[in-house]
Amino acid sequence: MNKDLIQPAAFAGAMRAKLQMRGVAAPEEATAGQWYAATALAARELLDLGQRDFAVRTEAVRGKRVAYLCMEFLLGRLLVSTLEALGVREEAEEELSRFGFSLSDLYELERDPGLGNGGLGRLAACFLDSLSELSYPAIGYSLCYEAGLFRQRIVDGEQVELPDDWIPEGGAWLIPRPEKSVTVRFGGLVEEEFRDGCLHITHTEYDEVRAVPYDVLIPGANGDAVNVLRLWRARDAGHRPDGSESQAGYVKALRAHSAAEELTRQLYPPDHHEEGKLLRLCQQYFLVSASLQNIIAEHFAAGESLSTLPERMAIHLNDTHPALAVPELMRILMDQYSHSWDAAFGMVTALFSYTNHTVMPEALECWRVDLFRVKLPRIFSIVEEINRRMTAALFDVYPGDWDRISRMAVIAYGQVRMANLSVIASHTVNGVSRLHSEILKTSVFSDFYQYSPGKFTNVTNGITHRRWLLQANRPLSALLDESIGDGYRADPSRLRELLAYREDEALLERLLAVKRENKERFSRFLSARGARPIDPDAVFDVQIKRLHEYKRQLLNVLKIMSLWQELRDAPSDGRRPIVFLFGAKAAPGYYMAKELIRLIVALGEELARDPCVRDLLRVEFCEDYNVSMAEVLVPAADISEQISLAGKEASGTGCMKLMMNGAPTLGTRDGANVEIAEAVGEENVYMFGLGNREVEELWSAGYDARLYYRTSPRLRVAVDRLYSSIGGKDFSHIGDYLIAGLSAVADPYMCLADFESYRVAFDRAVLDYEDPIGRARRSLANIAGAGYFSSDRSIRQYAEEIWHLGRIGR
Repeated sequence: MNKDLIQPAAFAGAMRAKLQMRGVAAPEEATAGQWYAATALAARELLDLGQRDFAVRTEAVRGKRVAYLCMEFLLGRLLVSTLEALGVREEAEEELSRFGFSLSDLYELERDPGLGNGGLGRLAACFLDSLSELSYPAIGYSLCYEAGLFRQRIVDGEQVELPDDWIPEGGAWLIPRPEKSVTVRFGGLVEEEFRDGCLHITHTEYDEVRAVPYDVLIPGANGDAVNVLRLWRARDAGHRPDGSESQAGYVKALRAHSAAEELTRQLYPPDHHEEGKLLRLCQQYFLVSASLQNIIAEHFAAGESLSTLPERMAIHLNDTHPALAVPELMRILMDQYSHSWDAAFGMVTALFSYTNHTVMPEALECWRVDLFRVKLPRIFSIVEEINRRMTAALFDVYPGDWDRISRMAVIAYGQVRMANLSVIASHTVNGVSRLHSEILKTSVFSDFYQYSPGKFTNVTNGITHRRWLLQANRPLSALLDESIGDGYRADPSRLRELLAYREDEALLERLLAVKRENKERFSRFLSARGARPIDPDAVFDVQIKRLHEYKRQLLNVLKIMSLWQELRDAPSDGRRPIVFLFGAKAAPGYYMAKELIRLIVALGEELARDPCVRDLLRVEFCEDYNVSMAEVLVPAADISEQISLAGKEASGTGCMKLMMNGAPTLGTRDGANVEIAEAVGEENVYMFGLGNREVEELWSAGYDARLYYRTSPRLRVAVDRLYSSIGGKDFSHIGDYLIAGLSAVADPYMCLADFESYRVAFDRAVLDYEDPIGRARRSLANIAGAGYFSSDRSIRQYAEEIWHLGRIGR
């Protein structure tokens, strides 16, 4: 942020001025809510000045920007991070204290913006933070979801989804930009006519929706940049009829108005029915069409011609959700600006890059041709032509190899494949961990890799240490400042300097004290939400991630149930208590994920009622897990559960947050776990289970889950317990899922194959916990090794190797 634009001493006055603007006669009469609004507005004014200054400097040097397209940006609350970035936190704290308030009071009033779900959105938020911190010009594009994903409530042990109407309490950072509104068309009839050697397109009878942008300004801490996250909100493009209209026309207009606004009502609407699928498709097209129109309009406003667009802009597809940007840009270039096919496609491939985030087949999005053609007729015709040209080119290289060509086609077997479209149209494709990128080359996109190997690369994910260490764990950052200085705040790779204190028992004792302080804080946090207090001397075993079978929360549950039986068989008064903390949301239509939540909650209730174990084993399912909860829970963790089946997790970022706060990984050799183990040393993590190659070999040989069930007594005890009532509920169907195979194969994510190895690793972690100095050394090693997993490092790699951006200095 340009310090010339900030006068910290004047910030208190700006806060009071904003109070007066809101009708508060005297500061001492203001409520906490009014102080929050005034503080946010005063900060927003500074952000707006900084963003304008950064934009002017970027234009002055004709700097290249990146447009980052993503369906999610899970920002978390913004008040504290923004004030710190602006360098006015102390002034705000001092002003509030004069009137009996604190910044933490105000922070609790803010709602998490409902703009994301999990790792994808959190990563995008970290990347925007790093882009601003490092002074790279960028703009993020997404949708302004008015009801978020959902607010999770546990009622009678089951997940219930409620609308997350976050904007009234969390929308203070949204800046409306109605003058930049555009319209997006759906459906209708498309006529193609060749005249004068050119294709002319006529589009009629379409439905039109207005896209209204709202900006969130993202500053870099101690940087000199403020970038924009532009969120599109859907509104009816027409006008409501007045009383002179017919009743039928009035009703029709209201329905159109409601249908338009539904586009940005909810993140990831359920898609187990046709209406939900269509809504998701329309959401994705709405995002890319509005964003591309805005990109081109701002490019022209800068006095540029279309021919210079690739020199001034990089466009990044974060996962397959924005893949429709490819045919949409082709449409704009050909239909509106009369580019030839070759010229348009050449510009597309010069502009676009693509990050793949998953190897899961169901997440490599496909759309039914019949739905796609009806809702996006012109876009479908362009995709058809991309497919025709691509398959013709492939036939020249692989004549007669129809299996390979069909695997690489964009349209095949009645489906439009978004991942294939993204790969074909991008100049660079990257995975998000070293292992994941290798799997893309050898498995998911092996045909494309053989066809164009130079297109593929890796950029391992990262997280912003500004939120996940400096803001979330102030006791730890204060200790780091004292021991290694504050250089790591600007350069997180300097966390490595902490290794010099491996033998300093005084510092190790202080590190243990910091962890205990954070555990006490989380216990108070949970108590305030209605749970009974947690013993801070207990081991905090934490698994926080989206609820999915491949992430194997079920494996964790089997471990807990085996421990339960062991303690019942051999009670021990001297054993240290263990608290298992789960945080996750299940997609509303994902039956098995919701059943696993029901099982976790029921198990917690059962353990709490059992006098033999209730003081030794505890399970807490943390309702409505979000960024704000993570900021309290992550610093408190003792064990980081990263237990996905090898080869299924692309990277993970929760593993990085937990290691940065000193929790050693208990995990499989999957995703970023592999690189974490290398960074901190095998002796400072607890790795277990099958590797990716072993998983593939076991599947090929014929996986038999019952073999493990028969040969492991403690596994058998855990599985058999599923056939008895747990918390008064029946979970025998989950037992059948593991050993009988309800649909295809029993135990499809190999929980049983990894169980014994997992128990051995967990038992070792719990035993090691009893050596406080050894525990502190492992924690220190994880913190020291976390610098590589900074999003600043990831963004430098993207900027230098993929987007070719330059930093904008003063």
